[in-house]
Amino acid sequence: MKRLLGALWLVVVGQVGAADFDYRLNARPIARDVYAFIGQTEDFTTANGGNIVNTAFIVAPQGVIVIDSGPSLRYGQQMRRAIAAVTAKPIALVINTHHHPDHFLGNQAFADVPIAALAETRTGIGADGNAFAENLFRMSGDWMKGTEVQVPTQTVTAGQLDVAGRRLQLVALDGHTGADLVIFDEPSGVLFAGDLVFNGRAPTTPHADIAHWLAGLDRLEALTREAGFKVLVPGHGAVTSDATPIRQTRAWLNWLTAAMRESASAGLDMNDVLARPLPAEFADLPMAATEYRRSVGHLFPAAEQAVLGGGK
Repeated sequence: MKRLLGALWLVVVGQVGAADFDYRLNARPIARDVYAFIGQTEDFTTANGGNIVNTAFIVAPQGVIVIDSGPSLRYGQQMRRAIAAVTAKPIALVINTHHHPDHFLGNQAFADVPIAALAETRTGIGADGNAFAENLFRMSGDWMKGTEVQVPTQTVTAGQLDVAGRRLQLVALDGHTGADLVIFDEPSGVLFAGDLVFNGRAPTTPHADIAHWLAGLDRLEALTREAGFKVLVPGHGAVTSDATPIRQTRAWLNWLTAAMRESASAGLDMNDVLARPLPAEFADLPMAATEYRRSVGHLFPAAEQAVLGGGK
């Protein structure tokens, strides 16, 4: 009976937390004039409303630069209010790092200002945005009420970008998706890595090219060794002042690749692969078991095909 009452209490608490639809966004200062909203290292649920992502903003001399807009219209609206509590400067630009829904479905709250992304990201949001939104409705429930897809209105490319009196360096990579934008804020030394980097959470792989991703991580780690680097903001997980999350992400991807290749070479079927235990290194990593199962579905068929085709 006590267990039943405890379970019912947890359900009630979860429902109360969701009923007010308050993401309780806390603008955390991570460098001078740079703030981040740090999401939970969880999956999408009706309790967290999709607040599992890191978003950020930079207070530039003539306006605010927003980096990713979150998973819903409500999130974007609350993000704008949280920004306004820090500065009265107008929003100058919103940048989407890639086309996964937790990073762009808040765009609707910024429809009155320029929204920018890499060309392939703009295309991906236009093609897949509605399906992504429907999926998040199923996973997060009424937190998503009123959310509609707002495709970025501007295209950015790799190189220097001056926005509202602030100089950014844009690095165009891929691997987590077909287009992953990394942003280095020169005045503060903050490197926004997007979902190329996960910290304290297993990476997601629905659109991954692992070889390209690993190459991108090498490029990112090189950037952390350059003069001026001070802070790393991953797409998910805690902010750091070193490259530890990059190495953690690389270790997971290397293990995952080896596990798929070895399983395929051994002639295992997908059920056998799903039953493989996680190595001790990742056993306690949040979302590891769930993301491993998903990644088997994403990656194992290609590993099997590579073995059948002689690795070609």
